[in-house]
Parts: sequence; C-alpha cells; structure tokens
Amino acid sequence: MSQKREFEEGKARVEGGSSEDKRRRFKSVVQEVMRLQTVKHFLEPVLEPLIRKVVKEEVELALGKHLTGIKWICEKEIHPLESRNLQLKFLNNLSLPVFTSARVEGDEGQAIRVALIDPSTGQIVSSGPASSAKLEIFVVEGDFDSASDWTAEDIRNNIVREREGKKPLLSGNVIALLNDGIGVMDEISFTDNSSWTRSRKFRLGVRTVDQFDFVKVREAITDSFVVRDHRGELYKKHHPPSLFDEVWRLEKIGKDGAFHNRLNLSNINTVKDFLTYFHLNSSKLRQILGTGMSSKMWEITLDHAQSCVLDNSVHVYQPLGFQKKTAVVFNVVAQVLGLLVDLQYITVDKLSEIEKAQAEEMVIVALSHPNEVISYDDEVSMMRNFLNVPDYSGMSLTSLDGYYNTGEGSGHVDMEAAPQGLYDDFNLWNCSQILGLDEPQSDLQTALDGFMLQKSVSIGKAHSRRWTKLFSVSKWLSVFKNVTVRKNVN
Repeated sequence: MSQKREFEEGKARVEGGSSEDKRRRFKSVVQEVMRLQTVKHFLEPVLEPLIRKVVKEEVELALGKHLTGIKWICEKEIHPLESRNLQLKFLNNLSLPVFTSARVEGDEGQAIRVALIDPSTGQIVSSGPASSAKLEIFVVEGDFDSASDWTAEDIRNNIVREREGKKPLLSGNVIALLNDGIGVMDEISFTDNSSWTRSRKFRLGVRTVDQFDFVKVREAITDSFVVRDHRGELYKKHHPPSLFDEVWRLEKIGKDGAFHNRLNLSNINTVKDFLTYFHLNSSKLRQILGTGMSSKMWEITLDHAQSCVLDNSVHVYQPLGFQKKTAVVFNVVAQVLGLLVDLQYITVDKLSEIEKAQAEEMVIVALSHPNEVISYDDEVSMMRNFLNVPDYSGMSLTSLDGYYNTGEGSGHVDMEAAPQGLYDDFNLWNCSQILGLDEPQSDLQTALDGFMLQKSVSIGKAHSRRWTKLFSVSKWLSVFKNVTVRKNVN
C-alpha cells in the first residue's frame, strides 16, 4: 500500500509540472520503487533466517534458566536438610568474672566457640552454604528472656549500643566465619561496664550476617553476666614479677579467671609457689592449668615467671637414708644447684641424670622438713660455714712456705702469724671446687690423712682444733703446688 501511495504521489507531482520536470520526477519515482522491490526480494531471504536464529537462541536460554530453577527447587524438596530451620549454639560457657579491656574467654581459658546445629538431631551442620556463614557477635540486655520463643525482631529491640560519646561496646574480632559448622570468637573485649544498663548485666549474642534461601538460622544468646571495670594498676602484670606477687600477675593468667582458680585450688598462690612447683614437678603444674592453656600460652607464662629476679640465698639439706656426707643445695624456688659430697661441692651441670633425680627427691624431702634446712646468704658463705673452712684472711701465696716449717715442728702452720693474702689464694681453691676444676692430688691427701692420724694420737684433743685448720689449708696447698709447677714450666 505504501508503495502504491508513493507511486500515485509521484505521478501527481509529475502531472503538475513541465514535461521535463514530469519526466525527471517520473524517473525518480520508478527508481525508488525498484529500490524497495530490491530490498524486499533480496534482503528478506537473508534477514529472516538471522532473526529467527537469534530469537530461537534467546528463547532456549530463557527456557534453560527456568528449567534449572525448577530442578533446584525439586532438589530442595528431595533433600530437605538445607530447607529446615537451623540454629546457632554456644559450645562453652563464659569464664567469669568479665572485666573491661580484658579478653572475654570461655571455660578453661579457651576461645568462645559457636556451632551451627540442626535442632531436630542436635548434630552440628558441617555441610551446605550455611555451614560456612559469616557471623556477627553483639551485646544484648541482661534481662532479655532467652528461654522464650523470641524472634529476630525481639533480638533487635534488645541490642545494647554504646553510650553516647563512647567507643563501640565490643572491640576486637566481632566478625567470624563458620568452618564446617563451627566458629571461633577470640580477642573480644568490652570497652564499658554493664552498670549503666537497666538490668546492670549483659548477654552476648551471635547471628549470621549472610541470608540463605530456604534456610533460617536462629541466633544464639549466652546467660547474663556482669562486666566490671578493669582496675588499671591493680590488674596490671609486673615485668619482671616479684617472688611474692600473686600468681595472676603472670602473663596469660587472669585475676579470678579459670587458670587463677585452678592454681589456687592446688595452693599455688604466688609467683614463688609457681616456680617452686615448676622445679619440683613441671608436668604436674602443666596438668593443673589444663588443656585450656595452649603450648604458646604456657611458654609465655613460664618465660614471664622465670624472668623473676631471685636472691642469692642457698639452702642445704642432708636427709637421713642417703649416702653419708651427702647434702643437696638448692635456691629459694627449690631449683637444684648442686650436691655436697664428702666436703666437695659438685654443681648441677656436673651431675649425672641419676644424681639430678636423687637431688630433686632430696629437695622434696627438704621442703617437708623446713626445720632441718640450713640457709646461707650465698654460695661462698655456704662453702665457708658448711664445710668448716676458716677465714684465713692475711696469708699470701709467696710467703706460706716460710711458715710451713716453723713453730712446733715440721709440717706445722702458725695460722695466727699467717701473712696477708692467703685468704684470696684460698678462695682460688674454693672457686676451683665450684667450677669443677682440678681436685687436690691424691698422694698429698693420703699423706696428710696419715699425718693427721698420727698427730691426733700423740697430741690429743687439746690440739685437735689446730690440726683441723691444717686439714683445711692442705686443700689450698695442692693449688699452691700446681701454681708452682706452672711457674717452673713457664
């Protein structure tokens, strides 16, 4: 019809002008008609199949999506696990009391753990999209009735926000991810106490951030609890700690927390008690703290405890039933320092494993017989007093041999007339014993023992004190002899 109209209009225009104009216009109309006919007869066979193909593909794609959606719905009906109502549940209780700025922990000092539960079976849901959902932890009013059949709207109406001008009420990792249906909430702490709320208590809640088709996840709510202010200096750890600090001053042991309570039940109240128990039975101490203290936490606590500055005092105990003339030497926290055997001090690094075990047993006995333990200010005073070593201040190494053959006969030493410096040289022997250096030569000791026996019979008790002094000095003589030999060699 449009072509006919255009032809008639062209004809009319031709009829209205000159003969030349009519011919030109008629020619134009004929050309236009021919062009339109060409498009119709030549392009339509090409365009129509192309259009049909595109339309077909789009229809098939839309139909495929529709069928896939129907199949997914059918699968949900066949496997109804993901379409049931699920719920979150706290797997452990909170460790009380809770203080501001302090890490909120679960039982035994563990991190707070949450699980996705199928309420119909009570089992953890470890598969499906919801088992890896993102979680958010938040604060709920302490008087919220968690035992009722509450809704998500009830929860939202009871969420506690921070006070105006304050930091967010919870700090730390308030977002976590479920992994096979279990999430861990660690490093969470309160920035404000609960005294300003209507119930003066808080609850913790946890909910999923993600939404899932055909799956509804119910929030989890803890029991109510009080959050107290952290008391600044009163709750700080000491670096280094003091022996008589309460044990909660150690790192990873919170005041009135699970670890603190467990230690108190075992009568471990101070840092000194902690270190003493460690040296007596480290495995038992580890057991007391329980599995809630990880290996890393244990290392931190122990390192902090061992940074405590100890005094120089030493304690000596010689129990009945052990080898004669054997005593154990230990420090203020029951750590074995060495053994005194036949008037010789053997440090712990020179002891065999069997001797170390025996020494530790002796320390345990010593702690149960405190009245039989002898204490000294340091190892030097212990050596001087326990071994009956006299203070020979004044004798010198270069002049001793001038006094060795004077007085009441050969071999007598006039101790009262001893020159200056011998005490320093005697301390050389004393240090040599502590450090495990050369011991006195056996031939000199044997000769001296025989000499002492003869003299004790002939002189009697009146001179026994003088010969006891000589016996002590004889140990120094071996050092003198060795020094003289080295000088001659050099």
